Amino acid sequence: MFEYHGWINVLETAGADDEDIRLEEGRLNVIAEGIQQRVEEIASPHLLDLRRMNGALFLHFGGQRNHRDPEVLDFFREVGRRAPGSYGLLHVRDDENPAHENEVYVLRMVRGEVSEHAEPMLSPCVPVLEDPLHG
Repeated sequence: MFEYHGWINVLETAGADDEDIRLEEGRLNVIAEGIQQRVEEIASPHLLDLRRMNGALFLHFGGQRNHRDPEVLDFFREVGRRAPGSYGLLHVRDDENPAHENEVYVLRMVRGEVSEHAEPMLSPCVPVLEDPLHG
């Protein structure tokens, strides 16, 4: 099983003063167009949604598949490369990943850079989320 839930606040830079906001907004629109094109290419029955909320640009992820989908993880990282001021989290449960088969882990994006961390509040999956198998 491959389950994922997350979000990214898409930002062109990590900081801008008032004079740069108009210029940055134009560049962010170009970034948004590229990300939206990728959303449409990856389109599936799962949640992958880019939208503006209160003037900010957010990308939301969510889904559950029978097998790992590396494209979702790659796309999360791709957004950080396209918009290096971005930040967000992607929680992943992937029982096919030997390094994380009994845990939920988090991809953490800060300033566009992605790192991987254990999620102690949801791990280990057995027995925290599920009962052990009795056989």
